[in-house]
Amino acid sequence: MPVVYKKQDGTITIHTRNTSYQMKIGPLGLLLHTYYGPTINTDAGCSLVYRDRGFSPNPYDAGIDRTISADTLPLEYSCEAAGDYRAPALSINRKDGFMTGDMRYEGHQVVSGKYSLPGMPAVYADEAEAETLIVTLKEKNTGLKAVLKYGVLPELDVITRTAEIINGTSETVIISQAASAAVDIMTSADWDLIHFSGRHAGERTPYRTEIAQRETVISSRRGISSHHQNPFVILAEKETNEQYGQCIGMNLLWSGSFAANVSKDSYGSVHAVMGIQPDRFDYPLEPGESFIAPEIALTFSNEGLGRLSRNYHKLIAEHVCRGPWKNRRRPVLINNWEATEMNFTGEKIISIAKKAGELGVEMLVLDDGWFGKRDDDFAGLGDWYVNTNKLGCTMGELAEEVRKMGMKFGFWIEPEMVNEDSDLYREHPDWAFAAPDIDPIRDRYQLVLDFSREEVVDHVLDQICEVIDDCKADYIKMDMNRPLFDIYSRTAEYQSRGRLMYKYVLGVYRFMEKLLERYPDLLLEGCSGGGGRFDAGMLYYCPQIWCSDNTDAIDRVRIQYGTSFAYPIRTMGAHVSACPNYDTKRYVPIDTRAVVAMEGTFGYELDLNRLSEKEMKQVTAQIETFKKYWNILHCGLYYRLTDVMENRQEAAWMMVSEDGSEALLNIVTLDVTGNKPNRFIRCAGLDPDASYRDDETGMVYSGNLLMSTGLLMPMRAVEGHNLVTTPPEYDAFQIHFTKI
Repeated sequence: MPVVYKKQDGTITIHTRNTSYQMKIGPLGLLLHTYYGPTINTDAGCSLVYRDRGFSPNPYDAGIDRTISADTLPLEYSCEAAGDYRAPALSINRKDGFMTGDMRYEGHQVVSGKYSLPGMPAVYADEAEAETLIVTLKEKNTGLKAVLKYGVLPELDVITRTAEIINGTSETVIISQAASAAVDIMTSADWDLIHFSGRHAGERTPYRTEIAQRETVISSRRGISSHHQNPFVILAEKETNEQYGQCIGMNLLWSGSFAANVSKDSYGSVHAVMGIQPDRFDYPLEPGESFIAPEIALTFSNEGLGRLSRNYHKLIAEHVCRGPWKNRRRPVLINNWEATEMNFTGEKIISIAKKAGELGVEMLVLDDGWFGKRDDDFAGLGDWYVNTNKLGCTMGELAEEVRKMGMKFGFWIEPEMVNEDSDLYREHPDWAFAAPDIDPIRDRYQLVLDFSREEVVDHVLDQICEVIDDCKADYIKMDMNRPLFDIYSRTAEYQSRGRLMYKYVLGVYRFMEKLLERYPDLLLEGCSGGGGRFDAGMLYYCPQIWCSDNTDAIDRVRIQYGTSFAYPIRTMGAHVSACPNYDTKRYVPIDTRAVVAMEGTFGYELDLNRLSEKEMKQVTAQIETFKKYWNILHCGLYYRLTDVMENRQEAAWMMVSEDGSEALLNIVTLDVTGNKPNRFIRCAGLDPDASYRDDETGMVYSGNLLMSTGLLMPMRAVEGHNLVTTPPEYDAFQIHFTKI
């Protein structure tokens, strides 16, 4: 059974295939976290240390026993009011400002199946695939409760967590922190924190730092998960690498502001708390109301970072992403943005589509500039009606012409935003987040619509649905190009920043849910200036997200590398773009661009009419290669073979079918030197006792040799000569192995 309760020692243990997670009902009803790691069948409470620690307070009902302190014991859901000076999971104040919320164990139950969350993303599973543990904590002196829910997916080694805070008192309380989970590690081993930081056009760079006696906070205050930090962190033992060592992942299914607070306390224990960003999170909870924290997915690996990533890949691909597109090959698309920006006509779009169709592209996507008076960033957002003067036709007529070429059709939207120069803003200025007496902060010359209000969401949705109905769109790219700042709603008497930002994110989720309910076959791609909202919460609605606005293949190698630690390949929007590159001005061979883009959904972001005849033939061949290998590319087990942040020579990654019958090795050279030493690429995930044939050369290798010694870095013949040479800078190789 996944959940085992032993009354004699007060332990509640969650078992998955390879791991155990244990909590213990401690003295005075304090619920203590005792273990998360490889499978155990004993009480891990022997690791608990009860000592009289100076300057660590004791509960009043402990009497003269000074060994009991929430400040030094690992609380399963740490509460500030219990006397815990570490980063709390829960912090609540009464209206008079006095802290409350000393939570004690009241009871628990186990139900079959996986819980869901109203209006929020959550991992889903069939009843036979999961169990739910529900633990109720009750405030010692009042009617406040915290209901902790644990979703257990044993076969995936995943445990999800959420918390519902219920105000059973007769007065309003203010929540200032209600995290999704806290995790404590009681060990003398040294642990590191791995987080994924960056910027617009440079997202999700992995950073690894020692967990020391200081608080390290990884967070976004921007109202979105952000380009700058990602709501995913890893706690890893010091020596953990791709294949060896212990690590714990914490992946938050939330698309708004978040925070992860990680520290080591004075006695050597690691303490990690993750959930909604607590800064200025004043959330008033009226009597009888409840607050639900977003879900967090935890996984433990005893086989390094690679195993942890593959746990998340399977979880997200099969139990977060939904709808008919989650397991289907995505159509190879062409997007017009880098070819035209907003300077296009219907005739120009048809020209791009015609050439794309001839070369094998399967869908055209019309990007920003098709609506309202939208010829630049300064106007039009909010007016979701087709600019027929610009297109020279209706959207339906344009889509019909594209479909005559054998392609699907889609278009770009940014529903959460409004320009002041728009009909919508002139009619409803009160629908934007802005105080009536203060000039708002602009970003990209746009304001944010108040999506905490249902009437605003419904108005925008109805407008966009009219366009979808006209053109029968197959695909929507949903963008969001500025963070939140002026959080002020004209409908709220009390301007609670925390409540409004929480309700705003729920409004975004509601928009997407209603869109997909109305168009169940629609392929919805998420975007926020590229990767500014690349999180598991968005993937519940969008099976793919535009990975970054930076389409430079060499930069993308590193961006996609960092993204792969938490998110599966099939979720990364990736395109072959023109060279010199739109952002970096770097030139990379078109076949290398394709190899990198196949580590994603695969498509094109350029005017194919401008390619040479040779390049056009290469595009046709690339599309055929993608179709041929899409199953292993998107459904195979993913292995990072090189650390591209440290190894500046080459990047290598591979996909292996679950049965080990085939593998696809991908290599991109990043730098070249004269008289280069021999370099070998060690493969992973193969059957060590089997032989594998390189389908192009016919060479046969043992699986064990490919994984221990590795494959000698390939050499390429110089055009016009019989010689072979060191691969040029930015060259790429794609090697398909078949098990024989």
